[in-house]
Amino acid sequence: MPDPKNTSGQDRAETEPRAPETQPETDAERRRRRAQFLRELGEAKALRDRVQPRRARAARMRQAMRMRTFRW
Repeated sequence: MPDPKNTSGQDRAETEPRAPETQPETDAERRRRRAQFLRELGEAKALRDRVQPRRARAARMRQAMRMRTFRW
């Protein structure tokens, strides 16, 4: 039976960390895990921006101020 919490479409075995006695992960596996993490991070940030628009706007303003005051 599929895991209802797993919405990424991957098997649970692919998302769990490797046991130390197995072979070290390849670069492709590491890049795949990193890409998955970055996708989920982007989704989480987008969700937070949607549910807290005032805080998101304030954060954008602070970032814009940091970029304006940054010196090369």
